[in-house]
Amino acid sequence: MARVIICMMDSFGIGGAPDAASYGNLGADTLGHIAAANNGLKIPNLSSLGLLEAAKGATGNYPAVGSQSEGNLNLPSKYGHAKEISKDKDTVSGHWEMAGLPNLNGWGHFKADYPSFPDDVISSITRDSKIPGILGNKAASGTVIIQELGEEHLKTGKPIFYTSADSNMQIAAHEEFFGLDNLYSLCEIAYKYVQPYNIGRIIARPFIGHKNGEFVRTKNRRDYAAQPFGETLLDKVKSSGREVIAIGAINDIYAHRGITQAIHAAGLEDLWKATLNAVKNAPEESLIFTNFEDFDMYYGHRRNVKGYAEALEYFDARLPELLPYLKDDDIVFITADHGNDPTWEGTDHTREQVPVLMFGKKIVSQNIGQRNTFADIAQTVAQCFGLSPFKYGESFL
Repeated sequence: MARVIICMMDSFGIGGAPDAASYGNLGADTLGHIAAANNGLKIPNLSSLGLLEAAKGATGNYPAVGSQSEGNLNLPSKYGHAKEISKDKDTVSGHWEMAGLPNLNGWGHFKADYPSFPDDVISSITRDSKIPGILGNKAASGTVIIQELGEEHLKTGKPIFYTSADSNMQIAAHEEFFGLDNLYSLCEIAYKYVQPYNIGRIIARPFIGHKNGEFVRTKNRRDYAAQPFGETLLDKVKSSGREVIAIGAINDIYAHRGITQAIHAAGLEDLWKATLNAVKNAPEESLIFTNFEDFDMYYGHRRNVKGYAEALEYFDARLPELLPYLKDDDIVFITADHGNDPTWEGTDHTREQVPVLMFGKKIVSQNIGQRNTFADIAQTVAQCFGLSPFKYGESFL
């Protein structure tokens, strides 16, 4: 019986969202602009799966990746491009929608200018956590604000609070001076007080270093996401008695719900290692779901075009390593949750379509074209596992 593996390339948009103008992102194209800026990309395996056709379907043009050598997957695939119907362009909305639960009402957002957070929220958090106060209290780039306020944080013990265009409160603190456990406890307290504002996530952002200009975020980020407001694919698969193996940030994004095994991993190398090990050992009819977050966290938000290109080529080169562990009926999906064009102004996500690539030994090759919602993935997996259908989405199995 089939197992399903979802490789979620966080922020790997392919342009062409019909409503991009409403989000200030008309013309954003993560793949296309990275390819052009780097004079091509070496992604033969993704290309062989139909990525370039999917990108052309989304934007009307092939991305300028250059000629590709023959890929090493040699498996048939279905390929297309999906638009988002959720009313936000954040990680949680994208993930929930691909799991059959679009966020049609959108999230609440904190304002960008100082002070971003309501006084009652901050006073409650400082009282319950017994911290001496906060720094920041504005919209900011996380890598910039720790350089700006890191030394003051070390002197005062006040953690750094900031937000972004997404629905979140982010809290940065020194991993050694402030302590990871204290940071995580602070985020749990903060989570309680932002819920009346319909905020999607609290994000713990630990960092290390000793002076401004040298502070570096660590891999011990932790997300505290809102509970899904309905049944997701993960809930449905778990309740049917199957295994749901969540790798990387997946456990946090779905608020630890619908998961039978959570595997912590960070960084592309470790995420691939964990994914391959899971595919090697997972029982029949398991769902294995990995978030490859480096694309978004290290390259999209930091507007690192070269780094994003190198990460794409690394991901592509690792894909054939799945082959020895794939069983005859297994199905692999490659997709994304939103865009994050590193050539775009600002440091926020971009509203784009995402690739929908599906391959396996028994798949019949097909261009599945435009998908009207990310939820088509959930609907397809539900059909594969013989589960009841979702309200949203159309299977392309």
